[in-house]
Amino acid sequence: MNAERHVKLFKNGRSQAVRIPREFELPGEDAIMRKEGGRLIIEPAPALSLADYLATLDDIEEDFGPIDDIPADAVKF
Repeated sequence: MNAERHVKLFKNGRSQAVRIPREFELPGEDAIMRKEGGRLIIEPAPALSLADYLATLDDIEEDFGPIDDIPADAVKF
């Protein structure tokens, strides 16, 4: 797809911004932006893996007390 569209740049506070036309809309709420030479590339941010997501959570401070070590039920094969 080599779709192309002329867009206007504008100021938003101290940042430069551009409205992304509907046909170029990205999924999600986050994106990755990088510059390669004279090109500005914006792409969807990858979803966090479960391990990455869990790393963002605060530690649990609650004390759950001792856990009884109950033997497993016998299994017949």
